[in-house]
Amino acid sequence: MFKRIWQYIYTSLLRSWLKWLLRKTTGTCELQRICSGYKPGATMTTKAEYSLQSSKNKVLRLALETNKENIEEHVNEIMKEKEIKPHSDHLFKANLHICLLQITGYSRLYFCVEDLRKEVFNSDNPKHEAMLLKLWDLLMPTVKLESRITKQWGDIGFQGDDPKTDFRGMGLLGLINLVFFSENYTAESRQVLSHANHPKLGYSYAIVGINLTEMAYSLLKSGALKPHFYNSVPGSPELEDFHHFYCYLAYEFDKFWVAEEPESIMHFNQYREKFLNIVKTHLQDPDVSLTLTVACN
Repeated sequence: MFKRIWQYIYTSLLRSWLKWLLRKTTGTCELQRICSGYKPGATMTTKAEYSLQSSKNKVLRLALETNKENIEEHVNEIMKEKEIKPHSDHLFKANLHICLLQITGYSRLYFCVEDLRKEVFNSDNPKHEAMLLKLWDLLMPTVKLESRITKQWGDIGFQGDDPKTDFRGMGLLGLINLVFFSENYTAESRQVLSHANHPKLGYSYAIVGINLTEMAYSLLKSGALKPHFYNSVPGSPELEDFHHFYCYLAYEFDKFWVAEEPESIMHFNQYREKFLNIVKTHLQDPDVSLTLTVACN
């Protein structure tokens, strides 16, 4: 309660006054102090994002809604609005450009991920089917799939004879993440599958993978992934960056699961929440960068 009251007092009363005072004493605006006083990364971009969102100036707020091609134009308009001359502050223009790339790129990334999540896996779509069969070939290169609908899918962690039913929650996004991990980190994905097939500590590889896609999606939607992307991507975060974050989750969850030694898969939700809380704690670090450190194949 106290925190909410203080936040209200600060934003509605103190913030404007402090901005005016600092402008008078330093001769620079808030955005200029941020973009010239911090190195590129989550701290700078997060502060710049808050400053732009909180501004009463329409020119500044509109910059948050621009596309990648028009960022330079918006940077110039902001500099003109704030009477900042390029030769007087060399860092400001370059750093503001980076901030806007990251901020607007994060928003576009979310909508791109959301579109894939909403796309239903269609067994009549040759591209969807090819992707599913590719997943099998990457994970089980020495075992031939007997037919499209078979109990063999259980060997890589699907629930039934036809995997399409397992993609209902996360749509095509769940399959794309599984394939991306298997294709870009082949040795690691097979290692994780071997752990998932352990007689005592095993879990359903594909089902857990889809569950981790939901985790990555929810973190993205809530904005919790902003510090990670602002630190690890120097420009606009793309779909591939989201897939790489999923790979981090898949690899790290497996390590976590094996280390925890759960009594059975029946306790999955309990351990999932514990793992999620660990990830959320990492994401609160302003210097966070959650990337898979093993070498890519």
